[in-house]
Amino acid sequence: MMHLLKFLFATLIAIICAIALGLSGAFLYLSPNLPSVESLRDIELQIPLRVYSHDSKLIAEFGEMRRSPIAFEEIPKPFIHALLAAEDDNFAHHYGVDLGSLLRAAGQIVKTGRIQTGGSTITMQVAKNYFLSSERSFLRKANEILLALQIERELSKDEILELYINKIYLGNRAYGIEAASQIYYGKSISEISLAEMAMIAGLPKAPSRFNPIANPARSLERRNWILGRMLLLGRITEEEHRTAVAEPLTAKLHITAPELYAPYIAEMARAEMVGRFGGEAYTGGYTVTTTIPSELQVQAQQAVLNGLIDYDRRHGYRNPEQSALPQEQWSAVLSKTPTITQFLPAIVTQVTRDGITVLLKDGTQETVSWQTMRWARPYINSRSMGRAPSKPADVVQVGDLVRVSRLADNSLSFTQIPDVQAALVSLDPNSGAIRALVGGLSFEQSHYNRAIQAKRQPGSSFKPFIYSAALDAGYTAASIVNDSPLEIFEPGMKKVWRPKNSNNTFLGPLRVREGLYRSRNLVSIRILQAIGMEYARDYISQFGFTKSDLPNNLSLALGTATLTPLEVTVGWTAFANGGYKIEPHLIERINDREGKTIFRANPALTPIGQAALSNTQDAEESTMLAESTELIAAERIIDERTAYIMTSMLKDVITRGTGRRALSLKRNDLAGKTGTTNESKDSWFVGYNNDFVTSVWAGFDQPASLGRREYGSTLALPIWIDYMDYALQDKPQRSLKEPAGIMSLRIDPKTGYIARPGTPNAYFEIFKSEDDLPTEAPYLDNWGTPSNSYGQPESPPIDLF
Repeated sequence: MMHLLKFLFATLIAIICAIALGLSGAFLYLSPNLPSVESLRDIELQIPLRVYSHDSKLIAEFGEMRRSPIAFEEIPKPFIHALLAAEDDNFAHHYGVDLGSLLRAAGQIVKTGRIQTGGSTITMQVAKNYFLSSERSFLRKANEILLALQIERELSKDEILELYINKIYLGNRAYGIEAASQIYYGKSISEISLAEMAMIAGLPKAPSRFNPIANPARSLERRNWILGRMLLLGRITEEEHRTAVAEPLTAKLHITAPELYAPYIAEMARAEMVGRFGGEAYTGGYTVTTTIPSELQVQAQQAVLNGLIDYDRRHGYRNPEQSALPQEQWSAVLSKTPTITQFLPAIVTQVTRDGITVLLKDGTQETVSWQTMRWARPYINSRSMGRAPSKPADVVQVGDLVRVSRLADNSLSFTQIPDVQAALVSLDPNSGAIRALVGGLSFEQSHYNRAIQAKRQPGSSFKPFIYSAALDAGYTAASIVNDSPLEIFEPGMKKVWRPKNSNNTFLGPLRVREGLYRSRNLVSIRILQAIGMEYARDYISQFGFTKSDLPNNLSLALGTATLTPLEVTVGWTAFANGGYKIEPHLIERINDREGKTIFRANPALTPIGQAALSNTQDAEESTMLAESTELIAAERIIDERTAYIMTSMLKDVITRGTGRRALSLKRNDLAGKTGTTNESKDSWFVGYNNDFVTSVWAGFDQPASLGRREYGSTLALPIWIDYMDYALQDKPQRSLKEPAGIMSLRIDPKTGYIARPGTPNAYFEIFKSEDDLPTEAPYLDNWGTPSNSYGQPESPPIDLF
């Protein structure tokens, strides 16, 4: 017997030594390849990029992982008890490895021949989640065990638990318990009930199998099991257990929806952040505050939508998107047809004298009244429509896929998605801050941002740059230019170019002021001839335009440059701010994951912009002023008197010219210019006061005529009015102050020179004090230009028409 005991004892010692030697060997073999546990203290969890409006409304979130890290002190004690009951009830007592759990896992392998559970403690899961892959192998498990032992030596239990609860995946892109609580219950982890905490604590084991959205029955079973474990471990009372188990499963998806729908703004901010930080932009926990006030952006988007719908209805109905579908296809077709902004897909199920009945995506059927369909004359082309319908059957038939929209009274209106597109850009002329930007009818329909990507001809909205160049070359607002026929031809041209005015009329000698507000093409061309192409292109480039985008021929006077709406708007700011160049910017501030501001815009400011910043009552902007480096003064690019005179002339466009619809705003501080390109392919209006410079472009993506009687004043201007009416509603009227060096003279409107007493309709014109004042009637050469002042005109241009 004694020999047997000695043998058993020796065998036990040998086994222990073998295990010790094996573990030592494994440690020596694996240890050099183990990562430093100390690096866990510096781990930065992936947090998505969030973009906000100027007034702190969420616009968008970018990143695969929804995560909101919290500190250990913020974790509710009941949740800790629920988590430990579910995952590792011996957490407080082991040193990273629970031998009992490992032996149970080993027993399962022996019994079944495969790995079923890993016997992992929370510490081991931290090691795996932060340092290792999810591969099921003995080598990875050995690394996991060694790392867990190291982690327990170097970190406290609180630190380990904090790392765990912020890293774990809990389904529906939720990483960490705070994100999971927000997604499943719409509340912080500290605000949910014991039963809800137990549900979340049950997710780490199998986020998909125990997901309360996908598998509510399994989730409920898992939750109640955890509550039972908490009772068994003495973490809750019988009363708390009974109440929690009786609580129904209330989880549902609470995906954080944007508070402000502004997808073009979101995409611009995203692209800029990626340009700054690369891929880290999506994971670094940055928050971006833009320069966009939410209410202005909402109004801009609605104004564009309203304007495009109005245009679309003026040109008729273009037929259903699909016709006479068999009933068995209705549900499938609806499920595949996207909703575009407010345009809901619907299939006609009944046609009566009073209207139609339509089937919606959700399976409900609603009526659409005939009154909302009366506009739907058949579209023939952009210049003509068919006869007005007399009944619903003239428009649609059963099985047609159509579009409807929801009205304020919750009824449905018959509609269609406009083919035409538009862009709106609104800037602060004294800082360059973008206050609203719309890149098209719908981001879902097209990600193409027409405000910053579409290079289109600005037409007559470009003429103010020609006139400004003329004022700085010696012209005055009273100079006389001849609005008369002109033929241009030079070697290499296929035919003579005979430029025309929009209405094919000629008015003879006109003052420069009148030539602008009447938008006379021949006046603009003759001015450009007189001042010279090279001078004009160099001068106009100062406004921020790339010289190569400016044609080197006289068609430039008619706005044939190719420019984006943003470029046009930036150029116009010099007229609004007194002659300064500003740079547009969208990002106002960038904060890091800790909330620290790491970037704050410090744009070049005009004197008005600097004064406004100094006097601001906004706490954030005051902080910006205090923290920023020395304020940057905007560069002056044109004489402030030129800007003042141009503003006076452009005000006449609204009071007397093609922008008269803007008089509906009942303000005297507005200036602007319409623009319509050849064959009405582009419609523009650019206008301003000292608070906002706003441009609107409208047209087809593939340039085509907008139709008969469609101009800048009929399509772009109403959108501009709709937006500016709201933007300026609480703002006092603000115009540029008259600068020094300006004088007024009473002028004869017919001749452009000083009026004699009794001259009918004489008016006061403004001049720079050093101008050659019109004391005598100027001699007009064949070009309609005072020959003793401007020399000979340049050669005719290349024909672009």
